[in-house]
Amino acid sequence: MEEPFNPRQNKLLACLPDAEWQHWKPQLELVELPLGKTLYEPGAQQTFVYFPTSAIISMLHVLDDGSSAEIAVVGFEGMVGISILMGGGSTPSHAVVQSGGMGYRLRADAFKGEIERSTPVMHLMLRFTQALITQMSQTAVCNRHHSLEKQFGRWLLLSLDRLHGNEVVMTQELISNMLGVRREGVTEAALHLQAAGVIRYARGHIWVLDRPRLEERTCECYRVVKKEYERLLPALEAT
Repeated sequence: MEEPFNPRQNKLLACLPDAEWQHWKPQLELVELPLGKTLYEPGAQQTFVYFPTSAIISMLHVLDDGSSAEIAVVGFEGMVGISILMGGGSTPSHAVVQSGGMGYRLRADAFKGEIERSTPVMHLMLRFTQALITQMSQTAVCNRHHSLEKQFGRWLLLSLDRLHGNEVVMTQELISNMLGVRREGVTEAALHLQAAGVIRYARGHIWVLDRPRLEERTCECYRVVKKEYERLLPALEAT
């Protein structure tokens, strides 16, 4: 019977070879990741890396005037804290819990020690980092060239891929902050998809009723990101 909270519900942790897993397991700490919790702030030294199991983490850039835009999302497929892997220790972005849940964290110094000790683990984390960079760059292209409805569809699909089920819990205000657009634009995009029978939207809850049609109505940006994750991290898809 599966443990109620199991670190290997995170697919990166599940991909660790058994010998490496024995080093990691006692160092991982179960943590609650409630909606809205900030995991790190711009320029701050990061003391932990996080491996979500049921939460989704949004990586955001916030401007001086308070406006923001999401650059990537991370769920049970990955980790938050790649600046530690890359040697920077901090980033100019925020990491905020977009969908509340659970996860595991590991001290930054312990993470660096495990990466330096094991070449296969380093390669796994670097492949995830490349996939994450693809998501960031494709998000920038999407926000510049595609309609809000297509951006909204991409955001919904990326969120669904990191959740267990077909429901996303998120207010219009939070979605508008993630996409960097006005709340009225999010309302219009959601109503278009609802009128088409693709989603149902009510009081901060979005249910995807017809995923194939949502994918058809979404730009190629979602497919580019998904394909790159599958290419770089095929073992994740098999777990």
